[in-house]
Amino acid sequence: MTFVELLARLGGMGRFQVTYVAALALPLLMLASHNLLQNFTAGVPEHHCRPRPVANVSAGDIPLHVSIPSDDHHRPQRCRRYVEPQWHLLGVNGTVNGTNEAPTEPCRDGWTYHDGVFAHTIVTEWDLVCESKALRQVAQSIYMAGILLGSGLFGILSDKFGRRALLTWCYLQLGVTGAGTAAAPTFIIYCLCRFLAGLAMAGVSLNSASLCMEWIPTEARAVVGTINGYCYTFGQFVLAAVAFGLPHWRWLQLVVSLPFFLFFLYSWLFVESARWQVISGRPELALKGLRKVARLNGRKEEGDKLSEEALRTLVRPEPPLPGGALAALLRTRGMRTVSCGVSFVWFSTSFAYYGLAMDLQGFGVDIYLSQLVFGAVDIPAKLVSVLVISCVGRRVAQGGSLALAGICILANIVVPMELQMLRMAFAVVGKGSLAASFNCAYIFSGELFPTVIRQTGMGLGGTMARVGSMVAPLVRMAADVTPVLPLIIYGAAPIISAIATCFLPETRNMPLPETVKDVERR
Repeated sequence: MTFVELLARLGGMGRFQVTYVAALALPLLMLASHNLLQNFTAGVPEHHCRPRPVANVSAGDIPLHVSIPSDDHHRPQRCRRYVEPQWHLLGVNGTVNGTNEAPTEPCRDGWTYHDGVFAHTIVTEWDLVCESKALRQVAQSIYMAGILLGSGLFGILSDKFGRRALLTWCYLQLGVTGAGTAAAPTFIIYCLCRFLAGLAMAGVSLNSASLCMEWIPTEARAVVGTINGYCYTFGQFVLAAVAFGLPHWRWLQLVVSLPFFLFFLYSWLFVESARWQVISGRPELALKGLRKVARLNGRKEEGDKLSEEALRTLVRPEPPLPGGALAALLRTRGMRTVSCGVSFVWFSTSFAYYGLAMDLQGFGVDIYLSQLVFGAVDIPAKLVSVLVISCVGRRVAQGGSLALAGICILANIVVPMELQMLRMAFAVVGKGSLAASFNCAYIFSGELFPTVIRQTGMGLGGTMARVGSMVAPLVRMAADVTPVLPLIIYGAAPIISAIATCFLPETRNMPLPETVKDVERR
């Protein structure tokens, strides 16, 4: 008897599994809120230098064009002001040429921000504009660095200490650090709290995926993985709605963080993965959990028939891994193929995804509408992906979604900037394809790695994803060289990874591998 057959005897996709999936999926609604939060908390309002003070004259009495030069679009420049007020511009003979010749200086007395969509953000609070504008992208990269470190750290720790314990801790850490971010008195503390929140975010994502994967029957994996993906999608709608109702960044940050305290409380009721407990030499704890599952599924008699000896036979003992779990990812030919392929997939998907999703202001469309459209496209994209995953196979779904995303991104290179709606359409299709790629990657990666190092392998994928998300905002700076260079880079990465996917084994309708030897046999 295999573990899959055991779960079928205990109820298959029964009441326990349905409740468990729902309880794990609910926190995923808020993951999108944290990942995409800086679209709103770090929005950049229209701004210009505070005019140079003039003795005996109120600043409000001086016309703006006397103190601030205009840019090429006849708007006040954001980062320069006149050294001295150009009073002659008040007269009929003041000319644009005269304004260009007048000496200017940086904003030595701060900035004036226009009221609007982004009246209260970290940009306005800590003046992250002009010479300091790069700090806005740095803050997001620091958050992603936290997720990067957490992907590797919590992947290893959960293979050693269990999925449930780490998940419970991460819920608490995310609630505390999220609330701490909302109360941050300085930009440095803000970045530190966001880094710690990123650590916990990785733990929540990884352990939720593994607990789902290890408690549900084979035939339900694709559906459950897609349900989890849809929770992330609907979380984008939640973010747009909450951000619209709470324009002040501190209140927005607090509201999307507080629910994790509730998740922390009910996570104590979760049942640890029986697969992991058996693999880790704790069959007595696995037996207790499986009997609880049988009871909740109405199969108490089947649960009572189980014994520790029977559980030990479910998993062939894996000899100690030379060099540890990390070394096992690369020690054999099959594991090298899987590890490299998964790394390509996760890096390029996250890299291109955050390159598009974190630049909503750049499309020139209302940011709340953009967030809704970017979220809405995930609904048909993930539906199509689960159909392809279930009917055709994981490899086709993974490679196809990556290739389509790359093509859509590269298509925007030849679309003129004036055609904003067409550019937006290509970006939306590309983003939907990347959402489908994420949906497939969670399922595909979990099925490729063996139970004994599944979390370590998922941690590798998560680590590469966060490397991609860290690099993505920095690549936007390449636009200073040539405007199309970021699009070339964002589009090429998914296409290269689509080719790499061809070398991975198909896992549709295959039992989960328990040991490294199972991967090599496959």
